[in-house]
Amino acid sequence: MTIDDAPRDALRGGPRELLRWVATGAAVSRADLSRLSGLSPSTVSQRVEALISQGLLEETGAGRSRGGRRPRQLAVPTGGAVVGAIDLGAHHARLGTLDLSGRVVQARTLPVRIEDGPEAVLGALLTEVAALAPNDPAAPPAGATARALRGIGIGIPGPVQHATGRIVSPSRMPGWNGFDVAAFCAGRVDVPVIVDNDANLMALGAHRTAHPELDHAVYIKAGTGIGSGVISSGRLHRGAQGSAGDISHCRVAADPAPPCTCGNSGCLEAVASGAALVTALREQGVPVDDLTGVIRLIDDGDRQATALARQAGRAVGEILAVVVNFFNPQVVAIGGRLADCEPLLASMRATLYERCLPLATQSLLIERVAAGQDVGITGAAHLVIDHVVTAS
Repeated sequence: MTIDDAPRDALRGGPRELLRWVATGAAVSRADLSRLSGLSPSTVSQRVEALISQGLLEETGAGRSRGGRRPRQLAVPTGGAVVGAIDLGAHHARLGTLDLSGRVVQARTLPVRIEDGPEAVLGALLTEVAALAPNDPAAPPAGATARALRGIGIGIPGPVQHATGRIVSPSRMPGWNGFDVAAFCAGRVDVPVIVDNDANLMALGAHRTAHPELDHAVYIKAGTGIGSGVISSGRLHRGAQGSAGDISHCRVAADPAPPCTCGNSGCLEAVASGAALVTALREQGVPVDDLTGVIRLIDDGDRQATALARQAGRAVGEILAVVVNFFNPQVVAIGGRLADCEPLLASMRATLYERCLPLATQSLLIERVAAGQDVGITGAAHLVIDHVVTAS
């Protein structure tokens, strides 16, 4: 069993959770950590010292006394060490650096052409992330950036075999199939590089930001494509090979059933994704260039675009109803560019309530992902932070 697969209770008071309590302000001392974790003071002190030696925690002074010696306060370092993050999309990439508490230090959005291939796209983005990392004044010039940058997390808009970092049969990513992202990056940067599907990173970032107290959640990323990430027992659930949560190729009732890039027909992505809405509107004679144009038409109350958005919402709701009945999450949240499409969201919500068992929906939260455009890089950063803590 890996740490990602372990039950939440078994990890209570582990280094990852101690770090998160300090980062969120829930704990400012070893005594606080002992109280929250239920661990003995000696065990907590041993784990805290290990985190300090790795540069993941620091002592910032003495706190208020409660009758004895004033406790030494703990904090996550906010200067120097950062993690890099890349959230790759079909046309743009959001990238940045975040501190060891998961707060964004710097971020920017760059245009990309996914069809330029993995070497060109990833090579350029790695260079940009390295340039954002601050220099460590204590390091020699040649090693400054490497010491400041603790790792890089990368989200890919396609299926990723997480254990190997290899992309497997992605849609709309010509030249990327079988590409070993982890190996490519290892030859260009000397810090750990963790690769995952972009929907998984959105799920991790949204969960850590909005609902860290919940154990079970499903997060949908609806943009040009459609995907989802699953949180189970408080942890990102990937399944055996890394494909857990891939709802894009589940079949929905559609007449006619449009062909999908996977070779089948009637897949959710072929019916309800942003790319599918663009195609459907063009077939109806509506001149639209991209998803931005579709959203503009919906916002303007265009009858055809609004009707298609409602149909897409029902299709997403039908698939999610199966997921909710089977998995029984506490929250279903939708992010991505289509999350702000009210007709789609309303239809999705209505279909969920219609198709799900009352027990599954009586306390279910159905909402938008509220973390904004940095949710993907936030998830990528937490992926790296978790790796660093686990390895420490």
